[in-house]
Amino acid sequence: MTENLSTPRPARSVAVLGTGTMGFPMARNLAGAGLEVRAWNRTRAKAEPLAAHGVRVTDTPAEAVDGADVVLTILHDGPATLDAMRQAAPGLRPGTVWAQSTTAGLSGLDDLAAFARESGLVFVDAPVLGTKQPAESGQLVVLAAGPEPVRTVLAPVFDGIGSRTVWVGDSGEQGAASRLKLVANSWVLTVTNGTAEALALAEGLGVDPRAFLDAVAGGSLDMGYLRTKAEMLLSGHLEASFATRTAEKDARLIVEAGQRAGVRLDVAAAGAERFRRATEKGHGDQDMAASYFASFDG
Repeated sequence: MTENLSTPRPARSVAVLGTGTMGFPMARNLAGAGLEVRAWNRTRAKAEPLAAHGVRVTDTPAEAVDGADVVLTILHDGPATLDAMRQAAPGLRPGTVWAQSTTAGLSGLDDLAAFARESGLVFVDAPVLGTKQPAESGQLVVLAAGPEPVRTVLAPVFDGIGSRTVWVGDSGEQGAASRLKLVANSWVLTVTNGTAEALALAEGLGVDPRAFLDAVAGGSLDMGYLRTKAEMLLSGHLEASFATRTAEKDARLIVEAGQRAGVRLDVAAAGAERFRRATEKGHGDQDMAASYFASFDG
């Protein structure tokens, strides 16, 4: 992998591959920050509205990355990212900085890093903390690992999508940022499933769920995320900030990472199964709080 950046300068152009729940607002915010942005999405219609924000929407990944200072990938998983980058290969040039923000897991990251080495790219492990609303407001937290010179190049990109950048290592291949992201996501998914199960139990026992929320209000058991996810369920407004099917994918990546490290993650494994059942019941595209529905038969 190429890690030598001669005369590094801040990026002026960026290619965004993947314009879903996260990638769409990220691309829009990058254009708003004054960068030249080209975007590609597997379903072009989902990317088309970005044209109104000054983003050039392309037909292929190769068109998007051609001449870009930085390539930012934010797709569903590792295999989808690797496929997009292979399609992008004709437009990539050695030394291009690749900020890889997909939650790909450790085995997925290994495959992506290998592609970067083969292609002579500067690989930066750069997952983000935050869901739809922080992405829309440019308030994501970027977790990043990559060679020191690349920080100057990436500063306008990460500043355009996030409120802060936390550098946790100088090698993207070692996956320090992705490891931290998996730990953070393990907590997020645990809290979500815990909230869903508590409200499901309240339903089953004939307890007013708001009585539960009142009982913990202001104490050490209270927290903002509990309130947010509980309100989604109580209101029935489950527009996805983090989709159930994506939560299942991440939960399984967390379990896999634990297995690689010799750590048994029983709660994460059970959580993945809850997300799977909720998806099977037709809630895969709703917010992951819909794991609530996995508590009931029928």
